[in-house]
Amino acid sequence: MITLKIDKVDYLGDYQLKLFFNDGKIQKIDFADFIKSSLNPAISKYQDLSLFKAYRLTDGDLEWGDFDLCFPIADLYDNCHIEAPSPEAA
Repeated sequence: MITLKIDKVDYLGDYQLKLFFNDGKIQKIDFADFIKSSLNPAISKYQDLSLFKAYRLTDGDLEWGDFDLCFPIADLYDNCHIEAPSPEAA
């Protein structure tokens, strides 16, 4: 079984990233709702796009700062618990 990791990240604009996983899956994620709705200052500071765009890949994981903001790889892979649910899903 392959260990899931992110091979590449493309910045798409605003708070959107395109993630390229090592199994070939590509996932577009909009982090705007998550970041803008957070009351935690360690997360809400990434409303500053210059800070948001300073993400990095470390050993296949996407992270910001000193692990101020990071997500379980499975959540990124499935794009769950990050974007707000669409109105029709409610």
